[in-house]
Formats: sequence, C-alpha cells, structure tokens
Amino acid sequence: MIARVLALTILLLAAGCDDGPGAPHVGEPVRPFSAKALTGETIELPAAAAGKVVVVRFWASWCAFCKDEMKAIEPIWRRHRDDGLLVLAVNAGQSRKDIEAFVAPMDLSYPILLDPGSKISRAWGVTALPMTVLVGRDGTVKRRILGETDEAAFRQAVEDLL
Repeated sequence: MIARVLALTILLLAAGCDDGPGAPHVGEPVRPFSAKALTGETIELPAAAAGKVVVVRFWASWCAFCKDEMKAIEPIWRRHRDDGLLVLAVNAGQSRKDIEAFVAPMDLSYPILLDPGSKISRAWGVTALPMTVLVGRDGTVKRRILGETDEAAFRQAVEDLL
C-alpha cells in the first residue's frame, strides 16, 4: 500500500513538472474538461458551471484525508445544491471498480467523476491530494485548498460564495 501511494504521489508530482499548467490561481477562469460520472452522465466544464458555485475536488481512495472529507462535503452539498452549488469529485486516475468500492458505503449523491490516465488531474496541475478548487458564479477560481480541511472551514468557504 505504501509503495502504491508513493508511486502515485511521484506520478502526480512528475505530472506537475511537464511544462503543463500549474494548479489554478485565484481569478483564473475555470479550466475546461469533460468527464464521465459513475452514473454514466457526462459533465462538461465550463458549461455545467454556468451561474453556479462549483467545487472541484480531486481525490483518490488511498488518500488518508479524502474519505472523511468526502463524507463531510455531502451534507453541505445536500443543503445547498438547490442554491446553485455543484460539487464535482474527480478521482485521480483509479479504476472504476476501485472507485465504486470506495464510494459505495458512503452514500454520496454528488457527481463522482472518472479521470482515466489522470488527464484532468494533470491539466489542473494536481500535485497532491486532496486538492479542492472553488469556482464562483462568474466562472473564475475563488479559492484553492491543498490538503485537509475541516467541515466548518469548507462550509464557510462555500457559503461565502453562494
């Protein structure tokens, strides 16, 4: 397990050093992508983000902090999805089978997106997990959170944008 975590961390770090874009900066427009959700629907940014506050969350099942944070996001999503909140949980390159096994017991209702080959993760400059990017209704990055955050801080960050 440790070797797997180390290998993926090295892969993500190397992806950040390939002359590609770094992680999104505050004020930058949301970076476009198209991804399949576990439900089968295709989510496309920026189209899906139009007029919404969007949380783009990069995660993996081996990430020590991801499970608890994904569970903590669920009540915030349920409370504010009708207020214009969109949460997109982008898995960083794992297989559909591994993703399904990880999220099934959590009963998450926000979209879980597949990122085969970590193409989206690389395009977004992800070098560590979890990484969360908050996008305002105007389609620009308002905040980036690298690493663990608690539910109260996450809730406040989201509510400040709604």
